[in-house]
Amino acid sequence: MSAISDLIRDYQHIIADLSLVMGNKGVFNVEVDGQLLFSKHSVNRHAEPGEVLRLFKEFVGADVPIYDR
Repeated sequence: MSAISDLIRDYQHIIADLSLVMGNKGVFNVEVDGQLLFSKHSVNRHAEPGEVLRLFKEFVGADVPIYDR
């Protein structure tokens, strides 16, 4: 899961809990603090590479730095 590894790689310092919940019929939703960031069902396609990470970056804001490796 590229989206998960991208999030952990860049934002492990601010993510307190991350859950992967399996659904049926190819459900893929990304929620942060109850807000839906991406829904495969809503857009009728898989997330593009880096799309979930970009949406997360927009959600947390530009003032939150990427994890310093």
